[in-house]
Amino acid sequence: MSELRIVNGRVYDPANGVDGEVAAICIRGGKIVESVSDSARTIDAHGMVVMPGGVDIHCHIAGPKVNLARKLQPEDHRLDVQPGSDVMRSGTGGVVPSTFTTGYRYATMGYTTAMEAAVPPIFARHVIEELADTPVIDKGFYVLLGNNVLLYQLLKEGRKRDFREAIAWWMNAAKGYTVKLVNPGSDELWKKRRENISDLEQKVDHFDLTPLQVIHSFIEAVNDLGFPHPPHIHCNNLGHSGNFNTTLQTMRAAEGRRVHIAHIQFHSYGGEPGANPRSAAQQIIDYINANPNVTADVGQVMFGNAITMTADAPLAWMLRGFKKGKWVNADTECESGCGIMPFSYQEHVFTHALQWAIGLELFLLSEDPWRLVLSTDHPNGGSFMQYPRLIKLLMDSGFRREEIKRLNQKAIATTGLASIEREYTMREIAIITRAGPARALGLANKGQLGVGADADVTIYTEDADREKMFNSPRYVIKDGVAVVDNHEFKTPHDGRLLHIAPGHDNAIEDAIRPFFDDYYTVRFDNYAINDDFLHAHEVIPTRPAGEDKKD
Repeated sequence: MSELRIVNGRVYDPANGVDGEVAAICIRGGKIVESVSDSARTIDAHGMVVMPGGVDIHCHIAGPKVNLARKLQPEDHRLDVQPGSDVMRSGTGGVVPSTFTTGYRYATMGYTTAMEAAVPPIFARHVIEELADTPVIDKGFYVLLGNNVLLYQLLKEGRKRDFREAIAWWMNAAKGYTVKLVNPGSDELWKKRRENISDLEQKVDHFDLTPLQVIHSFIEAVNDLGFPHPPHIHCNNLGHSGNFNTTLQTMRAAEGRRVHIAHIQFHSYGGEPGANPRSAAQQIIDYINANPNVTADVGQVMFGNAITMTADAPLAWMLRGFKKGKWVNADTECESGCGIMPFSYQEHVFTHALQWAIGLELFLLSEDPWRLVLSTDHPNGGSFMQYPRLIKLLMDSGFRREEIKRLNQKAIATTGLASIEREYTMREIAIITRAGPARALGLANKGQLGVGADADVTIYTEDADREKMFNSPRYVIKDGVAVVDNHEFKTPHDGRLLHIAPGHDNAIEDAIRPFFDDYYTVRFDNYAINDDFLHAHEVIPTRPAGEDKKD
């Protein structure tokens, strides 16, 4: 059994209260252990920073929508070829890299876990294959159920128990990690009348439900089922001026239960609908600071090329009017919709500069980095490869001030960003990129370096230029294997799928099967994914309400 010892490095392990102390990390059999034998390989990390592997709580890296995005930008891939080697497979990069390249490039930043944020369950089988083809990192995915027609029907009929059992059945069938809600209530209106939800009290077509009822019901059911991560919600009215009110309503709908708000920067706009937005970051962050049941990822906008990729089809339709060019809108059975369009964020554009500033405001006004974590909503706000630059913006106020000077000053003037001097510490960076996302996901063995944790470790050479530092780790250790060794890929490694298997009453199939027979193109018996189909995987335990939570 391979052993490894890391010595003389400054260790940042917030989950275990270690803040820059020089300490030894011992690894055996893919886990952190108390000690190893004298014959273990030793890495001398003098002058280096040691952290757990990075955890991306929200990204889009696999599935049909990602492949459509890849097809829309062949020119992007021709300019960024990832050559193969003895230990790496060839691929292409760009804003939406190929599966192989995605895994390698996460590893080149020190990330070892990433969660695909939106998968219609009917496409889960394909997504599992793509994730298995994404090297190095562990990964899971969130299942799009927030506009599911059968679940709406159960709610309409008042069958809350069946609603809860059906959610559990769908998570088992898809091998997903948690429930994803996107612009709940919008799909039916959009498909039938090209209308969008603008008010959470608005009725959802013939279901006689409101989005607010839908959101509350999902939050209640998922918390009762004890999923490790709460409902992951893309709020209504994304991108619209004044949408901060919708975001506040959505968070209040949790009534103290756990909830996660995705890419919250896109939901933090003041102003009047139809007019230029303004920052409402203060109102949003005040609520998050005061309510410990809420977690969120920021969805920071970064300047340069991006691509909008969303199950929010009405949003994609709206955006296509602002940027003439290639775009796709699609419908997915009775489960979801999809919209894709290449995009570019530019410093001189009022709205783009405002979005950039609002994201940073949220970060810098946050009082609890454990609950507001780093993301760019890759590739919607920019590539995950821009994380090191974002870290520099948070850690270096001088650099931030210089960047602000380059932007649309009318937009900056509507925010409070220029007056904020706060700089994130190394400990806080370790929280928002590692310990915080792992805790929000309920991944007890990720984002930390305590005994028994997964041996996912990143070692960076200390550098005053934080972008340079976080762009190129010296060592990346995944499951105890030195995948990146002295800046070079040395060992091929495949991660595993992380999913849940909540208990449920099999009798719920009697309610689901007839719906499939009437409306689906896939036979019910061919829909669910059994364990035999999976590659390397790990079941993350659920803790249903009322269950004894003592180990």
